[in-house]
Amino acid sequence: MAVNSYKDDEQSVERGKAQTLMRLFRYLLAYKWQIILVLLIMGYGVLISLVNPLIMESAIDDHIAVGDLSGLYKLLAVALALNLLLVVTVKLRMYIMAKVCNEILLTIRQELYTHIQKLDFRFFDSRPTGKILSRIIGDINSLKDVLSNCVTTLIPDGLTVIAVVVIMIWKNPKLALASLMTIPLMAASILFIQIKAHPRWQLFRKKSANLNAFIHEDMAGMRIIQSFHAQGETEDTFEELLMEHRTSFFDAVRMSDAFGSVIDLSWGLGCILLYYTGIVVLGVDQVSVGTFIAFGTYLNMFWQPIHNISNFYNQLVTNIAGAERIFEILDTPPAIADGEGAAQMPPIRGEVSFAHVSFSYDDKVKVLDNVSFRIKPGETIALVGPTGAGKSTIVNLISRFYDVQEGTVTVDGHDVKKVSIESLRRQMGIMTQDNFLFSGTIKDNIRYGKLDATDEEIVAAAKAVNAHDFIMRLEKGYDTELSERGGGLSIGQRQLLAFARTMVSDPKILILDEATSSIDTKTELLVQEGIEHLLAGRTSFVIAHRLSTIQKADRIFVVDDGRIVEEGNARELMERRGIYYQLYMAQFCA
Repeated sequence: MAVNSYKDDEQSVERGKAQTLMRLFRYLLAYKWQIILVLLIMGYGVLISLVNPLIMESAIDDHIAVGDLSGLYKLLAVALALNLLLVVTVKLRMYIMAKVCNEILLTIRQELYTHIQKLDFRFFDSRPTGKILSRIIGDINSLKDVLSNCVTTLIPDGLTVIAVVVIMIWKNPKLALASLMTIPLMAASILFIQIKAHPRWQLFRKKSANLNAFIHEDMAGMRIIQSFHAQGETEDTFEELLMEHRTSFFDAVRMSDAFGSVIDLSWGLGCILLYYTGIVVLGVDQVSVGTFIAFGTYLNMFWQPIHNISNFYNQLVTNIAGAERIFEILDTPPAIADGEGAAQMPPIRGEVSFAHVSFSYDDKVKVLDNVSFRIKPGETIALVGPTGAGKSTIVNLISRFYDVQEGTVTVDGHDVKKVSIESLRRQMGIMTQDNFLFSGTIKDNIRYGKLDATDEEIVAAAKAVNAHDFIMRLEKGYDTELSERGGGLSIGQRQLLAFARTMVSDPKILILDEATSSIDTKTELLVQEGIEHLLAGRTSFVIAHRLSTIQKADRIFVVDDGRIVEEGNARELMERRGIYYQLYMAQFCA
């Protein structure tokens, strides 16, 4: 199994961390009252942490030194009450922030999922499903601590640092200056580490996406892997991707861990400078014991928040790459979207026209080249030709899964680019050779074609395409639970259910893209009557390699090299002895 598609790291757009962080902050504004309550609780916590050293200083200098035990007990009782209340409020703060952060993650995940569903096929064609899943799940989960700590760490610890510096300068400017002399060293070191760490965490996120993409497709293709006994090769691929993931993680962690070492070094040097200045430079007779102890406490109170803030910054550098990847998708505009002032498509009669349509997937090779035709309402058009000739592209342009680069596609005279996508597609039925079934009951899968369909309509649709009999042979009938992709049913049975799903939607334009390619001959005979019922009264486009399924089509378009090279009914095309004749003879006279 080739691994190149998984080893190709996604290209990401560089975004400023401040810009990304501010965008995350905006989600917090929806919970302003909860945040205000949390800030008040944290303000109380900061106040108590600042008061505790003053209480200690007063206890030593004003009560213990003079033997005032009564005053000492009263002071300790007040301190105990204040700190017990602090413990309770901290628990409340943690509960509120956990709830707020989980709700914000739910909001972001819903926004991302909703936006992804609006993106065009080019987006999905350009990346494996696993890489998209890694953004919806892993990248969003990485934001939880950032959202929580930006309120519970950044704000209170920032206020604590400012308050401690003010108090230290007020108590003794010389000791304060000596204690804080290591700050420039710390700031320069952290800036250097951040510059080196951020791209490493970006790479780790990409390697995580690569691994996730491989696992997703590997599990989906397990039958093929086991059929060809390719487990050893896939294990080698998995190990290679796993090692890249592991190496990128350790590389990022080693750099990020330097944050703590820099803080500890600056903290230790600050303590040395404090005690050297207090004892050697100023002398013990210039500083009271209580002040010295209080100053040491304040120094710890200064560096502990700095340590917390640095950990938050480290966490920010670690996880901001996930936020960048999320916002990158949210900022990706759908290439296929309603234009300004898009009108609602009125009830469709079924006239479809192509006028000088040209199209390319890569802006280089034309898949369709100056194609023109007109389909009358109710006509059944078959599209045949070699693989890659442009058949599927024609129907994709009608349903507007892609937009034409040249020419126009109209339905009932309405340019499909000037009507809303929803009003166009809800009147169309599309079936492909990969008839995806969802986990759930058979009834739910058929109802997917029309969400408000009654049970009677579901049964009628199943009968129309000859699916009812096999459904009733199942133990629970229409309430039979299906596993992912319809596991447990034959390919033919899955396609019959897909026919029923399309039938219940009652589309005005029907597209069958190789919809019977996987049905065996016996099942084909069973479903042929259902297909005729499905086509009746609708404008239909049938793409088929099996020419036996299109003999009753009103017209057959032979598509080759992006052009319609032959047109007519089956009898007319056989009489011309052109490309269609050759295709027919190759199938039935081989």
